[in-house]
Amino acid sequence: MYYEIRRYQVQAGRREEWVCYMEDVVIPFQASLGMDVTASFVDAQDQDGYVWIRRFEDEAQSEALYTAVYQHDRWKNEIGPVIHGLLIPEKSVVTRVIPTPASPLR
Repeated sequence: MYYEIRRYQVQAGRREEWVCYMEDVVIPFQASLGMDVTASFVDAQDQDGYVWIRRFEDEAQSEALYTAVYQHDRWKNEIGPVIHGLLIPEKSVVTRVIPTPASPLR
C-alpha cells in the first residue's frame, strides 16, 4: 500500500474557486471510479497552495485507476481543461510515500 501526496499551486487568487471545483467535481468524479481520496488541504502558509492525498493498494490498482480516470471522456473533455485553467501545472509536485510499520495510516 502507498499514498500519493499531490501538491498544487493554484493560479493567484483562485484557490477558493479551485477548492470548490475539487470538492464538487474532481473528488466525487474520481471517487465514483474507485479512487480513494484520503485527504484534501489548503496550505496555511501559501495562499495559493493546495495539497491532497490518494491511497492505493498496489501498482496494479493505481495503473487501473489512472486509466479509468485520466482516459475517461469526461476527464479529457470537461474536467481536465478546467483544471489546467486553474492550476500552474509546472509547479505541481507528486510524492509517493509508504507508511512505516507503526503508522496509523497502515
